[in-house]
Amino acid sequence: MARKPLDFDQLNENVKKVQYAVRGELYLRASELQKEGKKIIFTNVGNPHALGQKPLTFPRQVVALCQAPFLLDDPNVGLLFPADAIARAKHYLSLAPGGLGAYSDSRGIPGIRKEVADFIQRRDGYPSDPELIYLTDGASKGVMQMLNAIIRNERDGILVPVPQYPLYSAAISLFGGSLVPYYLEEEANWGLDFVNIRQTVAEARSKGITVRAMVIINPGNPTGQCLSEENIKELLQFCYHENLALLADEVYQQNIYQDERPFISARKVLFDMGPPLSKEVQLVSFHTVSKGFWGECGQRGGYFEMTNLPPKTVDEIYKVASIALSPNVPGQIFMGVMVNPPKPGDISYLKFAAESKSILESMRRRARMMTDGFNSCRNVMCNFTEGAMYSFPQIRLPPRAIEAAKRAGKVPDVFYCLKLLEATGISTVPGSGFGQKEGVFHLRTTILPAEEDFPAIMSSFKKFNDSFMEQYESYSRM
Repeated sequence: MARKPLDFDQLNENVKKVQYAVRGELYLRASELQKEGKKIIFTNVGNPHALGQKPLTFPRQVVALCQAPFLLDDPNVGLLFPADAIARAKHYLSLAPGGLGAYSDSRGIPGIRKEVADFIQRRDGYPSDPELIYLTDGASKGVMQMLNAIIRNERDGILVPVPQYPLYSAAISLFGGSLVPYYLEEEANWGLDFVNIRQTVAEARSKGITVRAMVIINPGNPTGQCLSEENIKELLQFCYHENLALLADEVYQQNIYQDERPFISARKVLFDMGPPLSKEVQLVSFHTVSKGFWGECGQRGGYFEMTNLPPKTVDEIYKVASIALSPNVPGQIFMGVMVNPPKPGDISYLKFAAESKSILESMRRRARMMTDGFNSCRNVMCNFTEGAMYSFPQIRLPPRAIEAAKRAGKVPDVFYCLKLLEATGISTVPGSGFGQKEGVFHLRTTILPAEEDFPAIMSSFKKFNDSFMEQYESYSRM
């Protein structure tokens, strides 16, 4: 019988190579246990609202009015919605004459791209061109668009930090390129070692790989570190000398939990450095409404900004964006409100500022509680979560635990995380899903569970971990 086109063995091999641990074996097992009635704490994905974070009021009011514009004609609308939300909804509807049900420009609504450009100028101190800003369905779609444009064949390599967010390894596999991992140094708080990075590039080139771009994730996912200005300068100089495009994943720029290293964009550092770098280094920066104190993951709002890309390249990227016709329009409006929030003196400002501050201050406390909680556990070591939404503790597994994992046909940290899930209901992601040095094991968990639940969660983890270590270390001593 003839094989059919969509039989498994007939599929595109690049599709079969894709691995995405965040929704992998642990997540699937957690979903099964949930169906069986077990209480599961899903800390595997940076999905704030799913773990109880409340939506900010003002953006929801604006989008609600845009989704149901007939409310604006109701004489009582002012009793339910503040005047500034009503005015903002009318503003966005004027930018989208067909309303939220109509396609927009494939690059996004021009007026909202202008709001993004104004935000970037306020943040960095340098003008931004709305024509070089594309709105996307979350930052992930933008990352995939750019990787698709950069990767020509399997000999094209992309430098990706390891541990890394699996979007990058998955997309590089899907587009048929080669991932070139550069390892972050855990002992130096997940810092960059450019001696090793240069060796990595040289080794890749010796194997016939053309290294074409470098990814940075700042603040880090899953590692939670914040890059200093000096780090970013060194990165940009490296990209300039090695002729690499820089893809700057900056989606966690609002999530900063210490004062020593505030977020600074790669774009600002590039322009501060001046020519020739500021005129030569090709940079694409990504942002989203899914993270920060917004956490609007399901709305799928994002953007990317292109710096120093030739006009013909921009035209080609526009052509590819046009295939999808339009990014989703409600997500674009969320992005507009994020980059142009209520200002002092606006009716909604005090409430918006209080809600935002409350969320960020709670995240800062949770980052500290989680780090301290992990470091109180036997054979667990965790760097402080300086930014983003995750802790990435190292789990020092006893040799007998590693042997037991092999007998079970599991990677050791997958074995540990499955045992943790079964015992406590805490769903994490094993470090092997992000990449890690040989013989070193981690897990990633978000800091997003409700603050009042943290003592019980960390107590449950500690009880499990210490029992696990006792079991396998005692067995080792027998």
